[in-house]
Amino acid sequence: MVPWKHLLREPLLHFLLIGTALFVGYRVLNPNADAAAQSNRIELTQDDLLQMSVAWLAQGQPAPTPEQMRNLVEHRVREEILYREALALGLDKGDTIVRRRLAQKMEFLAEDVSAIEPPSSEEARAWFAENPQRFALAPRVSFRHLYFSLDRRGEGAGEAAARSLAALVGHPSDWPDATALADPFMFQDYYGDRSFDEMAKLFGPGFARALTQLEPGAWRGPIQSGYGWHLIFVDAMAPSRVPAFEEIEPEIRSAWVAARHAEAKGRAYETMRARYQVVLPEKTQN
Repeated sequence: MVPWKHLLREPLLHFLLIGTALFVGYRVLNPNADAAAQSNRIELTQDDLLQMSVAWLAQGQPAPTPEQMRNLVEHRVREEILYREALALGLDKGDTIVRRRLAQKMEFLAEDVSAIEPPSSEEARAWFAENPQRFALAPRVSFRHLYFSLDRRGEGAGEAAARSLAALVGHPSDWPDATALADPFMFQDYYGDRSFDEMAKLFGPGFARALTQLEPGAWRGPIQSGYGWHLIFVDAMAPSRVPAFEEIEPEIRSAWVAARHAEAKGRAYETMRARYQVVLPEKTQN
Protein backbone atom coordinates (compact mmCIF):
# COMPACT_ATOMS: atom_id res chain seq x y z
CA MET A 1 0.00 0.00 0.00
CA VAL A 2 1.26 3.44 -0.93
CA PRO A 3 1.70 5.67 2.12
CA TRP A 4 -0.75 8.64 2.26
CA LYS A 5 2.06 11.15 2.69
CA HIS A 6 3.77 9.84 -0.41
CA LEU A 7 0.47 9.90 -2.35
CA LEU A 8 -0.19 13.50 -1.41
CA ARG A 9 3.17 14.45 -2.93
CA GLU A 10 2.23 12.97 -6.33
CA PRO A 11 2.14 15.69 -9.09
CA LEU A 12 -0.64 13.83 -10.90
CA LEU A 13 -2.91 14.09 -7.88
CA HIS A 14 -2.15 17.79 -7.61
CA PHE A 15 -3.10 18.22 -11.27
CA LEU A 16 -6.38 16.36 -10.79
CA LEU A 17 -7.28 18.37 -7.71
CA ILE A 18 -6.51 21.69 -9.40
CA GLY A 19 -8.51 20.67 -12.50
CA THR A 20 -11.47 19.63 -10.39
CA ALA A 21 -11.34 22.90 -8.45
CA LEU A 22 -11.25 24.92 -11.67
CA PHE A 23 -14.18 22.95 -13.09
CA VAL A 24 -16.28 23.36 -9.94
CA GLY A 25 -15.41 27.04 -9.73
CA TYR A 26 -16.41 27.60 -13.34
CA ARG A 27 -19.73 25.82 -12.78
CA VAL A 28 -20.40 27.94 -9.70
CA LEU A 29 -19.59 31.18 -11.48
CA ASN A 30 -21.35 30.14 -14.71
CA PRO A 31 -24.40 28.10 -13.73
CA ASN A 32 -26.07 28.71 -17.10
CA ALA A 33 -23.12 27.69 -19.24
CA ASP A 34 -24.95 24.77 -20.82
CA ALA A 35 -28.06 26.86 -21.37
CA ALA A 36 -25.96 29.56 -23.02
CA ALA A 37 -24.36 27.03 -25.31
CA GLN A 38 -27.76 25.61 -26.11
CA SER A 39 -29.14 29.12 -26.79
CA ASN A 40 -26.51 29.54 -29.49
CA ARG A 41 -27.79 26.49 -31.34
CA ILE A 42 -30.29 27.08 -34.13
CA GLU A 43 -31.85 23.86 -35.32
CA LEU A 44 -34.27 23.69 -38.21
CA THR A 45 -36.28 20.51 -38.54
CA GLN A 46 -37.72 18.90 -41.64
CA ASP A 47 -41.10 20.33 -40.62
CA ASP A 48 -39.59 23.84 -40.56
CA LEU A 49 -38.30 23.39 -44.10
CA LEU A 50 -41.68 22.06 -45.20
CA GLN A 51 -43.46 25.05 -43.68
CA MET A 52 -41.12 27.42 -45.51
CA SER A 53 -41.85 25.64 -48.78
CA VAL A 54 -45.61 25.74 -48.17
CA ALA A 55 -45.48 29.46 -47.35
CA TRP A 56 -43.50 30.05 -50.55
CA LEU A 57 -46.03 28.09 -52.65
CA ALA A 58 -48.93 29.92 -50.98
CA GLN A 59 -47.68 33.13 -52.61
CA GLY A 60 -48.40 31.66 -56.03
CA GLN A 61 -44.75 30.84 -56.68
CA PRO A 62 -43.50 27.62 -58.30
CA ALA A 63 -41.59 25.14 -56.15
CA PRO A 64 -38.45 26.82 -54.78
CA THR A 65 -35.15 26.07 -56.46
CA PRO A 66 -32.22 24.90 -54.31
CA GLU A 67 -30.84 28.46 -54.36
CA GLN A 68 -34.19 29.92 -53.34
CA MET A 69 -34.49 27.33 -50.58
CA ARG A 70 -31.06 28.30 -49.26
CA ASN A 71 -32.20 31.94 -49.24
CA LEU A 72 -35.36 31.00 -47.34
CA VAL A 73 -33.30 29.11 -44.77
CA GLU A 74 -30.87 32.00 -44.40
CA HIS A 75 -33.78 34.39 -43.96
CA ARG A 76 -35.22 32.20 -41.17
CA VAL A 77 -31.81 31.94 -39.51
CA ARG A 78 -31.28 35.70 -39.76
CA GLU A 79 -34.69 36.31 -38.21
CA GLU A 80 -33.98 33.90 -35.36
CA ILE A 81 -30.54 35.40 -34.69
CA LEU A 82 -31.90 38.95 -34.60
CA TYR A 83 -34.74 37.81 -32.35
CA ARG A 84 -32.38 36.14 -29.86
CA GLU A 85 -29.97 39.06 -29.88
CA ALA A 86 -32.85 41.45 -29.25
CA LEU A 87 -33.95 39.34 -26.27
CA ALA A 88 -30.38 39.26 -24.99
CA LEU A 89 -30.27 43.06 -25.07
CA GLY A 90 -33.63 43.26 -23.33
CA LEU A 91 -35.25 45.08 -26.22
CA ASP A 92 -38.52 43.32 -25.45
CA LYS A 93 -38.65 44.91 -22.01
CA GLY A 94 -40.93 47.92 -21.65
CA ASP A 95 -42.08 47.75 -25.28
CA THR A 96 -45.84 48.31 -25.43
CA ILE A 97 -46.22 46.79 -28.88
CA VAL A 98 -44.30 43.64 -27.92
CA ARG A 99 -46.29 43.32 -24.70
CA ARG A 100 -49.60 43.63 -26.53
CA ARG A 101 -48.53 41.15 -29.19
CA LEU A 102 -47.51 38.57 -26.61
CA ALA A 103 -50.76 39.12 -24.72
CA GLN A 104 -52.68 38.55 -27.94
CA LYS A 105 -50.77 35.34 -28.59
CA MET A 106 -51.64 34.10 -25.10
CA GLU A 107 -55.31 34.84 -25.80
CA PHE A 108 -55.09 32.95 -29.10
CA LEU A 109 -53.43 30.06 -27.27
CA ALA A 110 -56.19 30.02 -24.65
CA GLU A 111 -58.75 29.96 -27.46
CA ASP A 112 -56.95 27.26 -29.44
CA VAL A 113 -56.77 24.85 -26.51
CA SER A 114 -60.53 25.09 -25.98
CA ALA A 115 -61.96 22.95 -28.77
CA ILE A 116 -65.66 23.78 -28.98
CA GLU A 117 -68.08 21.75 -31.03
CA PRO A 118 -70.91 23.53 -32.91
CA PRO A 119 -74.20 23.59 -30.97
CA SER A 120 -77.06 21.25 -31.63
CA SER A 121 -80.29 22.76 -32.93
CA GLU A 122 -81.81 22.51 -29.44
CA GLU A 123 -78.81 24.24 -27.82
CA ALA A 124 -78.86 27.03 -30.41
CA ARG A 125 -82.60 27.59 -29.99
CA ALA A 126 -82.34 27.67 -26.20
CA TRP A 127 -79.43 30.13 -26.30
CA PHE A 128 -81.28 32.32 -28.82
CA ALA A 129 -84.30 32.41 -26.50
CA GLU A 130 -82.03 33.61 -23.67
CA ASN A 131 -80.26 36.27 -25.78
CA PRO A 132 -82.80 37.66 -28.29
CA GLN A 133 -81.59 41.27 -28.10
CA ARG A 134 -78.18 40.26 -29.43
CA PHE A 135 -79.90 39.72 -32.78
CA ALA A 136 -82.36 42.61 -32.78
CA LEU A 137 -82.47 44.46 -36.09
CA ALA A 138 -82.21 48.23 -35.85
CA PRO A 139 -85.07 50.40 -37.14
CA ARG A 140 -84.93 51.29 -40.82
CA VAL A 141 -86.34 54.46 -42.30
CA SER A 142 -87.02 56.01 -45.72
CA PHE A 143 -87.23 59.79 -45.73
CA ARG A 144 -86.87 63.05 -47.65
CA HIS A 145 -85.34 66.14 -46.10
CA LEU A 146 -85.00 69.87 -46.69
CA TYR A 147 -81.72 71.41 -45.59
CA PHE A 148 -81.11 74.79 -43.94
CA SER A 149 -77.44 75.72 -43.95
CA LEU A 150 -75.62 77.23 -41.00
CA ASP A 151 -73.01 78.62 -43.38
CA ARG A 152 -75.65 80.54 -45.35
CA ARG A 153 -78.09 81.46 -42.59
CA GLY A 154 -75.93 81.45 -39.48
CA GLU A 155 -77.80 81.27 -36.17
CA GLY A 156 -81.08 81.90 -37.99
CA ALA A 157 -81.00 78.55 -39.80
CA GLY A 158 -83.14 76.80 -37.18
CA GLU A 159 -85.72 79.60 -37.14
CA ALA A 160 -85.89 79.59 -40.96
CA ALA A 161 -86.56 75.85 -40.89
CA ALA A 162 -89.35 76.32 -38.34
CA ARG A 163 -90.99 79.03 -40.48
CA SER A 164 -90.77 76.86 -43.59
CA LEU A 165 -92.46 73.97 -41.79
CA ALA A 166 -95.69 75.99 -41.64
CA ALA A 167 -95.64 76.38 -45.44
CA LEU A 168 -95.24 72.62 -45.88
CA VAL A 169 -98.26 71.56 -43.84
CA GLY A 170 -100.55 69.34 -45.91
CA HIS A 171 -98.11 68.94 -48.79
CA PRO A 172 -96.61 65.58 -49.87
CA SER A 173 -92.94 64.73 -49.69
CA ASP A 174 -92.45 65.39 -53.43
CA TRP A 175 -94.17 68.81 -53.51
CA PRO A 176 -92.28 70.68 -56.27
CA ASP A 177 -92.19 74.03 -54.44
CA ALA A 178 -90.60 72.54 -51.33
CA THR A 179 -87.01 72.79 -52.56
CA ALA A 180 -87.36 76.56 -53.03
CA LEU A 181 -87.80 76.95 -49.27
CA ALA A 182 -84.44 75.37 -48.40
CA ASP A 183 -80.77 75.39 -49.35
CA PRO A 184 -78.92 72.94 -51.66
CA PHE A 185 -77.50 69.92 -49.88
CA MET A 186 -74.15 68.42 -50.88
CA PHE A 187 -75.41 64.83 -50.73
CA GLN A 188 -78.83 63.27 -51.26
CA ASP A 189 -82.26 64.76 -50.69
CA TYR A 190 -83.85 61.32 -50.33
CA TYR A 191 -82.61 58.29 -48.36
CA GLY A 192 -84.39 54.96 -48.74
CA ASP A 193 -84.41 52.07 -46.26
CA ARG A 194 -81.50 53.27 -44.12
CA SER A 195 -80.48 51.92 -40.71
CA PHE A 196 -79.83 53.91 -37.56
CA ASP A 197 -76.07 53.29 -37.86
CA GLU A 198 -76.01 54.53 -41.46
CA MET A 199 -77.82 57.74 -40.52
CA ALA A 200 -75.67 58.23 -37.44
CA LYS A 201 -72.58 57.95 -39.62
CA LEU A 202 -73.90 60.44 -42.18
CA PHE A 203 -75.64 63.00 -39.96
CA GLY A 204 -74.62 62.23 -36.38
CA PRO A 205 -76.16 60.14 -33.56
CA GLY A 206 -78.45 62.94 -32.37
CA PHE A 207 -79.99 63.31 -35.81
CA ALA A 208 -80.43 59.52 -36.12
CA ARG A 209 -82.16 59.26 -32.73
CA ALA A 210 -84.54 62.11 -33.53
CA LEU A 211 -85.24 60.66 -36.99
CA THR A 212 -86.35 57.27 -35.64
CA GLN A 213 -88.85 59.00 -33.33
CA LEU A 214 -90.73 60.84 -36.10
CA GLU A 215 -94.18 59.74 -37.25
CA PRO A 216 -94.38 58.94 -40.98
CA GLY A 217 -96.66 60.71 -43.45
CA ALA A 218 -96.02 64.43 -42.86
CA TRP A 219 -93.31 67.07 -42.79
CA ARG A 220 -91.80 67.32 -39.30
CA GLY A 221 -88.92 68.96 -37.50
CA PRO A 222 -86.73 70.84 -37.50
CA ILE A 223 -83.96 68.54 -36.27
CA GLN A 224 -80.28 69.39 -36.23
CA SER A 225 -77.32 67.55 -37.72
CA GLY A 226 -73.65 68.32 -38.03
CA TYR A 227 -74.43 70.20 -41.25
CA GLY A 228 -77.29 72.39 -40.10
CA TRP A 229 -81.08 72.04 -39.68
CA HIS A 230 -83.48 69.74 -41.51
CA LEU A 231 -87.19 69.30 -42.12
CA ILE A 232 -88.07 65.63 -42.54
CA PHE A 233 -90.81 63.74 -44.33
CA VAL A 234 -90.70 60.06 -43.30
CA ASP A 235 -92.21 57.85 -45.99
CA ALA A 236 -91.80 54.54 -44.16
CA MET A 237 -90.45 53.31 -40.84
CA ALA A 238 -89.58 49.68 -40.09
CA PRO A 239 -89.36 49.34 -36.29
CA SER A 240 -86.72 47.35 -34.49
CA ARG A 241 -87.48 43.64 -34.38
CA VAL A 242 -85.95 40.31 -33.43
CA PRO A 243 -85.90 37.94 -36.42
CA ALA A 244 -87.24 34.41 -36.17
CA PHE A 245 -84.73 31.66 -35.42
CA GLU A 246 -85.02 30.24 -38.93
CA GLU A 247 -84.09 33.59 -40.50
CA ILE A 248 -80.71 33.84 -38.82
CA GLU A 249 -79.84 30.32 -37.69
CA PRO A 250 -76.26 30.44 -39.13
CA GLU A 251 -75.59 33.73 -37.34
CA ILE A 252 -76.94 32.29 -34.09
CA ARG A 253 -74.68 29.25 -34.33
CA SER A 254 -71.63 31.43 -35.04
CA ALA A 255 -72.47 33.72 -32.13
CA TRP A 256 -72.94 30.69 -29.84
CA VAL A 257 -69.47 29.39 -30.71
CA ALA A 258 -67.95 32.88 -30.28
CA ALA A 259 -69.58 33.20 -26.86
CA ARG A 260 -68.21 29.82 -25.78
CA HIS A 261 -64.72 30.80 -26.94
CA ALA A 262 -64.98 34.04 -24.96
CA GLU A 263 -66.04 32.09 -21.87
CA ALA A 264 -63.14 29.66 -22.31
CA LYS A 265 -60.65 32.50 -22.66
CA GLY A 266 -62.15 34.16 -19.60
CA ARG A 267 -61.70 30.99 -17.53
CA ALA A 268 -58.12 30.58 -18.77
CA TYR A 269 -57.33 34.17 -17.83
CA GLU A 270 -58.86 33.81 -14.36
CA THR A 271 -56.68 30.74 -13.79
CA MET A 272 -53.57 32.73 -14.78
CA ARG A 273 -54.75 35.79 -12.83
CA ALA A 274 -55.03 33.77 -9.64
CA ARG A 275 -51.26 33.15 -9.72
CA TYR A 276 -50.44 36.86 -9.42
CA GLN A 277 -50.70 39.49 -6.75
CA VAL A 278 -51.31 43.01 -8.03
CA VAL A 279 -49.87 45.81 -5.92
CA LEU A 280 -50.98 49.37 -6.63
CA PRO A 281 -49.42 52.55 -5.28
CA GLU A 282 -51.09 54.01 -2.24
CA LYS A 283 -53.31 56.99 -2.92
CA THR A 284 -51.74 60.34 -2.20
CA GLN A 285 -53.06 61.70 1.04
CA ASN A 286 -54.28 65.31 0.81
